[in-house]
Amino acid sequence: MGTVNASARWTGEQLNFIGTSYKGHQIPMGGDNISPTQMLLLGLAGCTGMDVVSILQKKRLALRSVEVFIAAHQPDDYPKPYHTIEIKYVVKGDNIDPAAVQRAIELSQEKYCIVSQTLQHEVKIQTSFEIEV
Repeated sequence: MGTVNASARWTGEQLNFIGTSYKGHQIPMGGDNISPTQMLLLGLAGCTGMDVVSILQKKRLALRSVEVFIAAHQPDDYPKPYHTIEIKYVVKGDNIDPAAVQRAIELSQEKYCIVSQTLQHEVKIQTSFEIEV
């Protein structure tokens, strides 16, 4: 079983954090920057979008562009977990087979997209802490 690591470090200012991926990429979060919940949705859009493009390219379809739009619905009261996430794919190209697009989306959602699979299934979250001087 593999493990992927990520971290977030408080900058010392307001609620601003710097997120660092296991590859060393850094992303500022909080304040005027992207929110953690937006990062979750962007991760979903990017993950499933990459799958769909990869699958359609393997079918040798003449893609011009693929855009993935997310609409996430949440209650008004905290903690405001998303209860429904709608994903709309806009595929542009010549002679694009709708059945191929539908199948690519199904494969992404049911088999390949780790973010989608994580959101669709119960995830066990374990916590621990250290206090340093």
